[in-house]
Amino acid sequence: MTMFKKLTLIASDLVAFYGALAAILVARYGADSFSAQWHAHNMPFSLLLIVWLLALYISNLYDQRMMRNDRDFFARLGQAMLVASVASVLFFYLIPYFGITPKLNLFLFLVALAVIMSGTRYLYNQIIARGTKEQLLIVGVNEDSLNLARLVTDNPQLGYRVRAMVHVGQEALPLERAIMPWQVLEDLAGIASFITEQRIDTIVISPSAYQMSEVIGLFYGTLSRRVDFINLASMSERLTGRVPLGAINQAWFLDNMSEGSKKSFDTLKRVIDIAASLLLGIPALAITPFVALAITVDSPGPIFFRQKRSGRSGIPFDIIKFRTMRTDAERGVAVWASENDPRVTAIGRILRKSRIDELPQLWNILRGEMSLVGPRAERPEFDTSLAQQIPFYRERYLIKPGLSGWAQINYPYGASVQDAIQKLQYDLYYIKHRSLALDIAIVLKTASISLRRAGR
Repeated sequence: MTMFKKLTLIASDLVAFYGALAAILVARYGADSFSAQWHAHNMPFSLLLIVWLLALYISNLYDQRMMRNDRDFFARLGQAMLVASVASVLFFYLIPYFGITPKLNLFLFLVALAVIMSGTRYLYNQIIARGTKEQLLIVGVNEDSLNLARLVTDNPQLGYRVRAMVHVGQEALPLERAIMPWQVLEDLAGIASFITEQRIDTIVISPSAYQMSEVIGLFYGTLSRRVDFINLASMSERLTGRVPLGAINQAWFLDNMSEGSKKSFDTLKRVIDIAASLLLGIPALAITPFVALAITVDSPGPIFFRQKRSGRSGIPFDIIKFRTMRTDAERGVAVWASENDPRVTAIGRILRKSRIDELPQLWNILRGEMSLVGPRAERPEFDTSLAQQIPFYRERYLIKPGLSGWAQINYPYGASVQDAIQKLQYDLYYIKHRSLALDIAIVLKTASISLRRAGR
């Protein structure tokens, strides 16, 4: 999402917020008293604005992939509004600092804001879906390029339109070519004129095309046409938040995994991990007796659960969690857990949904075996099998595993090789782009997901 579109969307939310406030003040007090009432309400409601923007953000409502007028979008918008509304009520009645307790005003404001913001968001989604599109030419016909083309076609709000795909080398054309909605070019000699005639803005190049000198030479000759060139992996990262495995090789890691430049961030991250584990450890210790009692009453066995997991560089360590399964869950054989695993106890389901079962891992974080944010720590038995089936799988352990991570908030619970492939793509994206801002975003969205699951 371009910065201009982000700023425009934030501006529309600001207009909706202050427009709703102005509307109810005028309606209740009239134009003559508006100035005085605005002065009394402006400061506390401006603080509420931060809560609203945060609720919208953690609900992914500033993610361009979500900006389509469908059920999922409006469900997320409704959830964000409900959370922000509850926070707004608590704000005024728990912090009686501003001299106003706007019962009717607050109610009318929340109703007006819900109506206005729903309308502005609907219009915004309509505008960007129908707006001007960058014309794409995708070079290379393979699974990853087809996935990208489908994504762009199914999501017009992303701002792109696939004009054609270029078949190069010995690529096997897909069986569904006859029903593909995009033109497939095979005559390389005519591509230069096609770029000019179709006013191509961006050319996305697959790895296979980079290996063909005649293709690179052809596009080199089109530089004067002011066309942007981008590799398939980078384009997919930009639009999906993950790295497609089929579009990268070892050279990609050398170009993108500059671990030396991350030393300062990793030091800061360690300081934050220690501070957070100590701070969160206090409430964790406070609720431990109650959790322990619930586990004991629910099923016989130990309170805590220890298991070998792979850490940074694949070095194993003992992870600590509250026990959520029966003691005979595996019987000596490593079994993948599933989302609705029948081995999970009644109390265990509650602990898992709320993620309370993971609080003892704060000890692993304090010891330096884990971080607050990072790839999921997998079992060594599964790692050995997955590394044999999935390219670059072990690279996910270039950094410490985390209590939560980019893959965990973007992909549902996985229990198969295909799920592991999808989650690895998100892990590689995080390892490449990890930063304090991204970590904060992951923590906030993890908290939001945990609260929603706990409420089910």
